[in-house]
Amino acid sequence: MSDPELSVVEFVLTAATYTDDRDRDPDDLPPAYRRAFYSDGAIERPLSATSTGATEATGVERPWDAVSGLMFTERDDFSGTVSFTDEEMAVQWYLDRTDAGRLLENPVLAARFESEFEDVDYEETRERNRPMRADRVWIDSMLDEYFDDEEEEEMLDLVEIRAPEEVTMTLDDLVLTADQEGEIQKIVKAIEHRDYLARIGLREIGKLLFVGPPGTGKTSVARALARELDLPFVEVKLSMITSQYLGETAKNVDKTFEVAKRLSPCILFMDEFDFVAKTRASDEHAAIKRAVNTLLKSIDEVSLIQDDVLLIGATNHPDQLDAAAWRRFDEIVNFPKPDRQMRADILRVVTRDMDIVDFSPEELADITEGLTGSDLRLVLREAVLDALTEERMTLTQQDLEAAVADFEERDNLKDLDMIEGDHDALIAGGDISGAGDGHAHDH
Repeated sequence: MSDPELSVVEFVLTAATYTDDRDRDPDDLPPAYRRAFYSDGAIERPLSATSTGATEATGVERPWDAVSGLMFTERDDFSGTVSFTDEEMAVQWYLDRTDAGRLLENPVLAARFESEFEDVDYEETRERNRPMRADRVWIDSMLDEYFDDEEEEEMLDLVEIRAPEEVTMTLDDLVLTADQEGEIQKIVKAIEHRDYLARIGLREIGKLLFVGPPGTGKTSVARALARELDLPFVEVKLSMITSQYLGETAKNVDKTFEVAKRLSPCILFMDEFDFVAKTRASDEHAAIKRAVNTLLKSIDEVSLIQDDVLLIGATNHPDQLDAAAWRRFDEIVNFPKPDRQMRADILRVVTRDMDIVDFSPEELADITEGLTGSDLRLVLREAVLDALTEERMTLTQQDLEAAVADFEERDNLKDLDMIEGDHDALIAGGDISGAGDGHAHDH
């Protein structure tokens, strides 16, 4: 028996079981299977287990070759559909070779076979399975359905939409303060118990403001939370509402919130929130001011409890926010520059897949005061690249210390007054690009 053989049989068996079991819905299918069966905005019975679909769902390049030697399989040469000639034999073959671990990844089969395995529970398996509303194919079909090509192009100039599977950062990749962990835990519980909160009338919850310097992880935490909770992530850079390509800015702000509500439950992340206060206090064009007023009104009207939209704002400049901006949020989460212990912990996380001789995170933390988590990642990147130029994949503590010194030297360049005549000298020195790298990290 080979894994490809088992994977293809499991795929065909899932398709047959889902087709017959009307109690199952698309959220019971594993995400990779949903991509294979998704068509014209829906997954409809009967499911056809084609060779092409099997490849997409399982990664097996020649699925029919994998199972053609089994006594209970057949293939329709015209449609490419793989099916069972004897499903009872196929089921027994599968049960003899599968285990609880595989079934825990497949709610359709977990529901069918949970009585056969002590450690398999259908409800638990379904809860662990990412729901279809978080799939990229579902998100794209929703956008196609509700916006024409011109509207969608304008709207996507304002927002960036990620499916949870497209977020690479996880909460395990981040080092959080106790306050940050506490706020995340509270919001996770609020999402889990939305019905209870609505029943007791507690609706003013689920609007967070992340405040802190660039590079301290505000955007990274918001994205990682989307991945953790299997929620689509709708990201808005508020300064983009001044873009010449957006036309009617207030209308596009409305579209942003409409998208979030269509994708709900989701996270709506609004970066550069200090732009709101700047605009309200300046002589900006009346159309832009109308857009900002529309934005503030929309924030008032959106709700985690009623609309299943978790709103997160972020700002590098909390001192520029006025009272109208502050009162839109029920929780303020501080993202300070990391202290010594946090810097050491960040270095441990970032280097966990690296081979480093005499590695001492604490000693590096001592010489990196003032650096953010993003800065530390850049330091590690430079150390790795420098080692690769010497054909080395093993780093030393000295490599990291040298990278810290180089980073600080490049970082200092950005503070120099580049008067006419000095500009060419800096370029000739070869470090001007490095100076730019030092702060291209407002995540």
